[in-house]
Amino acid sequence: MNASDVQAGQGGETPVFDMEVDASGLTCPLPILRAKKALAQMESGQVLRVVTTDRNAVRDFQAFSRQTGNALLAQQESDGGCTHFLRRR
Repeated sequence: MNASDVQAGQGGETPVFDMEVDASGLTCPLPILRAKKALAQMESGQVLRVVTTDRNAVRDFQAFSRQTGNALLAQQESDGGCTHFLRRR
C-alpha cells in the first residue's frame, strides 16, 4: 500500500471504534505518539480512531501499523485531514 491508497472499511463503511484521539493541527511525530499512548490503554481487539491534519500522516500510520502489529483497518481522507482506524493487537 502506498500513500495514495486510502481505503474505507469493509463495504465502504466506517469502522466502529472504542476510543478517539484528535490530533488535528499536530505534525509528526505527535499524532503517532498520541495514538501509541492511547493504544497502550486499550485492550486487545479494541479500535482506535485518530483524526489528523498532517499531510504525511497517511504514510506515517501505515508504517506505524506495520512496525507495531496493530492492524490499520481504514484510512479516510477528507478536506484538510484524514481519519485512521487502528485495531489494538
